[in-house]
Formats: sequence, C-alpha cells, structure tokens
Amino acid sequence: MDLEQEDEPKGPAAWVMTFADLMSLLMCFFVLLLSFSEIDAMKFKQIAGSLQAAFGVQRDVPATDIPMGTSPIFDDFSPGIPEPTPIEEVRQTTSEQLPQHDTLREQLEAAIEQKIDLTALAQVKTTADSLSELLEEEVMDGKVNILSDRKRVIIRVEERGSFPSGSADMTYEFESMLLDISEVLSRMPGEITVEGHTDDIPISTARFRSNWDLSAARASSVANALLQSGAVEPHRLRVQGYADTRPRASNDFPDTRALNRRVEIIIDASSPLEEYEARLRALIDNDLDQLVKELELQDGPQQ
Repeated sequence: MDLEQEDEPKGPAAWVMTFADLMSLLMCFFVLLLSFSEIDAMKFKQIAGSLQAAFGVQRDVPATDIPMGTSPIFDDFSPGIPEPTPIEEVRQTTSEQLPQHDTLREQLEAAIEQKIDLTALAQVKTTADSLSELLEEEVMDGKVNILSDRKRVIIRVEERGSFPSGSADMTYEFESMLLDISEVLSRMPGEITVEGHTDDIPISTARFRSNWDLSAARASSVANALLQSGAVEPHRLRVQGYADTRPRASNDFPDTRALNRRVEIIIDASSPLEEYEARLRALIDNDLDQLVKELELQDGPQQ
C-alpha cells in the first residue's frame, strides 16, 4: 500500500493558489485606479507616437525629391538622328518692322528731350552762378536780383541806382555794370530780351508822352549799353516796353509801387536748343528710315 501511494502524481504547490488570488486582486486594484484617472488626449497621442517609432510601426516619411520614373523606351532603345519631313506646300513668313520702328523712335525722342533739358539746366546754372558772383555787391544792396528757371536767366534791375525818376538816362555805375554783364551774356547762347516796366502814375513830359514811352526808352538804353562792348550780337537782342501792365506788387503804397519800376534782362536758352533739337530729330528720321530699309532687306520674305 505504501508503494502505490508513492507513485501517484503530486498536485500544485499550496502557494500557487495564494499567488493567483494576489495577482487577481492587484489587477482589480489597477483597473480601479485606471477608472478613477483622467486621460489627456494630447499626451496619449504623444506616447502612442513614441511607441510606434520605438516598435517600428510603418509611418509616412516626407520625401525631399520627386521620385524619378523610368521609361522602357529609353531603357531598350537609343535615340536616332531626326530627318526632315518634306511637305508639299510653300510656307512664307514676313516680318513687320513698324512696331520696332515706332518703339525705337519713341526711345530716341525721349533721350533727345532729356539731353535738351539737361543742357539747358547746365547753361542756366552756369550763367546764373557767374552773374551772382559778378553782381554780388549789387545783389547785397538790393539793386539787382538774379532769378532763373529751367531755360531762362532773369536779371532784374531796380530803378534805384539805375535811372533817375522819370528819366531814361542811366547812371555811370549802372552803365559800367552793364558792360560787365555783357561779357557774361556772350558766353550763353539764346535770345536776350530787355523789358522796361513802370508804375501806374501817369507821366507826360516833352520827351515822354506816357509810361509806354518811358518803359521803352529805358529798355532801349540798356540794350545800347550791352551793345557797346561788342560781346553781344545785335540779332540776339529784343527790346520791349510794358509800361504799368505787368506789375510785381500793388501800386497802392509807395514802397510796393517802387518795385514795379524796373528793367529786366531775360536770357532765353530755349531758342538755340530748339534748333539743335530740330537738327537731331531730322538726323534721327533719316537714320531710322535707312535702318528700316536695311532690316526689310535682311528680314524679307523667306521661302
């Protein structure tokens, strides 16, 4: 009987049941903890992504270059030499040069205008600077003003120090100053206009019947003084008398009325520049016409 009892198989150890009960209790405990907790969706996604990368889960990898494809034609065949295909028809092409001609003309005209403006500005600035330096003392005393714009230089001579009241006879100092001015004017091309102006007080003497006579006589006296040196050509001079028709200031007060009694010497640089511009445009027209003919011959009908 003792031998038969020793051959019977033994059952599990007594502690296994206790261990299984303990694991079941721990699992229930952690399930309860999980049910009480709050899950952060963002952290869960981050953790899940980290786990996917760690365990090699398949994911999309951005490509930096476009994948290159292959063609069986280029793999199995090599390109041959192309041959022209004869076509039983006549093809003719013509080129129209008119738009290019107009565009070139516009560009050249714009360049001419820019050059004329720059030349006029340079001449006006040079003459104005020379006159300001020459007449510095008179300008400081208020006897002379030097003005300029894009194409003109204006020398405005006040009556004070130039002409006695109601007279067209210049003072010695003013006549000497005009001789110096003529040397500067000879270096600037263009017409020279001498304008005489008076106030609105009527005048009637044995020599001057009205302010028209007085203004014209004063302008003539200045023109004669400019011609004495021989530096200014007579054909460049123009003499005009305006009496009181172009006042600078009001004639109601003595101080402002005196501003209207003046002589203005105007040097206009636009006349010679207009002639120069006309010659340039004529040359351009001839050259453009010749250029168009050459282009028409070179780019004519092709068979």
